[in-house]
Amino acid sequence: MLLVVKMGGSILKEGASGSLVTDLKDVLKENKVVIVHGGGVEVTDIASKLGKEQKFIISPEGFRSRYTDKETIEIYTMVMAGKINKQITIAMQSQGIPTIGLSGLDGAILKAERKARLIAVDERGRKRVVDGGYTGKITQVKTELLNLLMEKGYTPIVTPIAMSQEYEPLNVDGDRTAAIIAGALKADRLILLTDVEGLLLKGQRIPKISASEVREVLKNVGAGMSTKVHAAIEALNQGVSEVLITSGTGKTPISSALKHESGTVITCE
Repeated sequence: MLLVVKMGGSILKEGASGSLVTDLKDVLKENKVVIVHGGGVEVTDIASKLGKEQKFIISPEGFRSRYTDKETIEIYTMVMAGKINKQITIAMQSQGIPTIGLSGLDGAILKAERKARLIAVDERGRKRVVDGGYTGKITQVKTELLNLLMEKGYTPIVTPIAMSQEYEPLNVDGDRTAAIIAGALKADRLILLTDVEGLLLKGQRIPKISASEVREVLKNVGAGMSTKVHAAIEALNQGVSEVLITSGTGKTPISSALKHESGTVITCE
């Protein structure tokens, strides 16, 4: 099978060289994998140390996103593509996994349209329009390069930064980037690793749910999980067979999710 795996920033703080990498090594014996990683918490920490406080906005759909001005996109690119991506690459290589660390800028793997404006919602539910800054919506995935790397035995590790039409770096959401890559590659499974055991409703994990059912419960999940659910629906709409949302901190997080032993399985029906 072809899998796309999204690693959240909270997972990475646990150390990429632990059980997750060991499990990935086993999964790669029979499958091809593309990894998309996050790391927003570390971006925020380093930006603060550099004296650039980060601002976040909530969309009407409940998405929480970083407001990305010019200085922020420079810091974001430095930390995500220059630091975190290479840390993961080194951790994988140290365990004998051939990897290539990339951002969406390399080979223009990810092309995006720069958003002219964003709609933000304040604490009282009031909407306001803000400049789009360096935030983008992915319009194209260069699958040829990713497939070529996998055919040669490499596991691509992709940072969610895209190339604009004006050749500028753009911040694109990691979960939705993973979904779009999964759809473009015609992947069999999209696995979204997070720091909770799956989709939780009233504190209970939902083992399996359909896309139509999950839309009805969106208002009852937090902003972080809402983004993952929307990404799951996006991937399913592009032909991915199923999406797995699961904790990345277990002993065999990927294998267990693929066997439906953990996490939440989201399917078309």
